[in-house]
Amino acid sequence: MGAVSIIRLSGPSALEIAQAALGRGKLPVPRYAGLRRIRDDHGRVIDEGVILVFAGPASYTGEDVVEFTGHGGIVVTRKVLERFLELGAEPAGPGEFTQRAFMNGRMDLTQAEAVMDLISAQTSLALRSANEQLEGTLGKTCEGIRAKLLGATAHLEAYIDFPEEDIDPEVGEGLCQTLEGEMGKMRALLATADQGRILREGVRTVIYGKPNVGKSSLLNRLLGYQRAIVSSREGTTRDTIEEVVNLRGIPLRLIDTAGVRESDDEIEREGIAMTRGQVARADLVLVVRDLSEPKEEFSMDLQEGSRCLEILNKSDQEHESWRSHEGIRISCESGEGFEGLEEAIAELLSLDEAQWGDHSVAVNARHQSCLQRSSRSLARAIASMRSGEEPEFTALDLREALTAVGEIAGVVDTEEILGEIFGNFCIGK
Repeated sequence: MGAVSIIRLSGPSALEIAQAALGRGKLPVPRYAGLRRIRDDHGRVIDEGVILVFAGPASYTGEDVVEFTGHGGIVVTRKVLERFLELGAEPAGPGEFTQRAFMNGRMDLTQAEAVMDLISAQTSLALRSANEQLEGTLGKTCEGIRAKLLGATAHLEAYIDFPEEDIDPEVGEGLCQTLEGEMGKMRALLATADQGRILREGVRTVIYGKPNVGKSSLLNRLLGYQRAIVSSREGTTRDTIEEVVNLRGIPLRLIDTAGVRESDDEIEREGIAMTRGQVARADLVLVVRDLSEPKEEFSMDLQEGSRCLEILNKSDQEHESWRSHEGIRISCESGEGFEGLEEAIAELLSLDEAQWGDHSVAVNARHQSCLQRSSRSLARAIASMRSGEEPEFTALDLREALTAVGEIAGVVDTEEILGEIFGNFCIGK
């Protein structure tokens, strides 16, 4: 239940259905709000609210769209929805309005994906990246690469199909350099893949250590509220607890884990096994140790190359055996040292918002797969040209590269190659 509810219709029958639901009333002119009543088949009023009409193709989906904003009660909203369904509307599937916008040419695939990124954004940087993608920045970049590949493919296939026209095939060093330049642009986009994953999913940050060293206290302090149970009893945390915190515009997915020790408790052993699994998949491991206890050796079981920070908790109760030990000293009790901890995390992960802001768009996993396939095909095409192989093999690789990069924005049309050939060359005149 809320203050208002919005029911949206889209499609060729949207205006007809909305008009039938109004009964005696008339739809307002497009883009002007009108106060109207939705009536049942007996003419009785179901709800009164504001109707807006967006005539296609100048609408979100590219179709005729009607939006009814009514009272936000559960029953009244359901009754209005049922009325629209009685008149021939069908429930929309997940993402169907955005899918229709793509099918009707209102946006490319990268922009459609950005709609979900915009909704899911948890930080200012994720929001900025989603907005840039929604404006078409990534799509335009990929379309620029695709245009270059299209031109190269058209020249090469024109040479293959119409050799008597003596068209310069540009299969020499100049064409190779052009293709290598486009590969460089692809590599630059691929370099943002990790950044994109972090912006969308967050940095997997595992809080790791022995029992009762302050792991749950660290989680609570970073979150700013009591999320995990804190107890002096060892083994309190049996399962993993996951929350997201915003650090300088980057989401950290904090994962509190069971303390690592030898245990006869079957449930606790399962929790420790889960801890080790989380550490293996982590982007960052925060190893917490207790300064109030005498220093002892601690095996951290970390993967080679793992990014790790050693955090020394209870700095206000430091035992003398820790005096010369380097680490980030904090106190979860008083909050001392947390500014230094934040700075250390930011430095280790290069989470400088100004620096990240230079990369306005970061590719997702689908874009990454397309770019990787396109790059591999381009590499084969360049090698083929330089080794003097038959141009048909080179053209095949170029087509594969063209198709893969076209998939990013959802533009794959092999007929465009013929259009490029006949549009730029006077063949058969």
